Amino acid sequence: MRIVTLDRIKSVLPNVDLLSEIESGFAAYSSGLVMVPPVGELSFQSPPGDVHIKYGYINEDDVYVIKIASGFYENKIENLPVGNGMMLVFSQKTGQPLAMLQDECYLTDVRTAVAGAIAAKYLSPKNIDCIGIVGTGTQAKLQLQYLKDVIDCNKVVVWGRSSDSLSNYIKSMDNYNYQVEPTASIDDIVKQCQLIITCTPSEKALIDEVNPGTHITAIGSDTTSKRELSSKVLFQADMVITDSKSQCKERGEIYQASKDGFLTSSVLELGNIIKGVDAGRASQEQITVADLTGVAVQDIQISKAILRNL
Repeated sequence: MRIVTLDRIKSVLPNVDLLSEIESGFAAYSSGLVMVPPVGELSFQSPPGDVHIKYGYINEDDVYVIKIASGFYENKIENLPVGNGMMLVFSQKTGQPLAMLQDECYLTDVRTAVAGAIAAKYLSPKNIDCIGIVGTGTQAKLQLQYLKDVIDCNKVVVWGRSSDSLSNYIKSMDNYNYQVEPTASIDDIVKQCQLIITCTPSEKALIDEVNPGTHITAIGSDTTSKRELSSKVLFQADMVITDSKSQCKERGEIYQASKDGFLTSSVLELGNIIKGVDAGRASQEQITVADLTGVAVQDIQISKAILRNL
């Protein structure tokens, strides 16, 4: 079995067309070509943390993939990374282990950021004056990095829970040609931004309503307890999109809104919009919400791409 270190993985990533790889995965998933069982999950209270096990295969492919990714949110107090994990690649023909990608959750972070860029590509309004980022962690940084390929806007407003986290975030984005302004009020993001990405582990709604002509990609809510949007936001939306209809019934913003009895819009899958089966945004004035809880096909696609390019 091949063991691939994080440094080696990072050296390969620039050679991979990640948007195309993940788009193809979403399209295959929505075409019914991917076997993805329900997410395996462990939750911890003291200290708070969660572990997700996502796994699956694409029909008539060469491999299947099992991904383990954890998030322990008090690790930063100990100067440890919040996320960790690995991706395990096996032969679909024999079951033999082929590779262990010791990505330490990096590939999960990257494929999540790429999914956010894909959602923005198909669903954002054409005219974006400002991008809003809710959160200051790893995902908040990666989302902006991968948006550069699909969104022509360099003005950003970022919200964080502390002045230190905001200051550190702004410094970390120095090399990406964004004009980043901090705010202590999420209302500033709602008022100014036509594209909003939420990427926090919040268990309490952070955004209560949005203006016409807004697209929100909600990244952070990937369990039954997390949420970043009030149910009213999804009720307002002209379109609600998810990466997986079956998964959104069990976790994420759509699950929360359905539980509250607020979700009236029909939910579309991102893969069907990529394929052209369903239309994306129809006008500048629409409100669209993408609820992305992360699907194993993303892990399959990014693992295969890494191994092909080694």
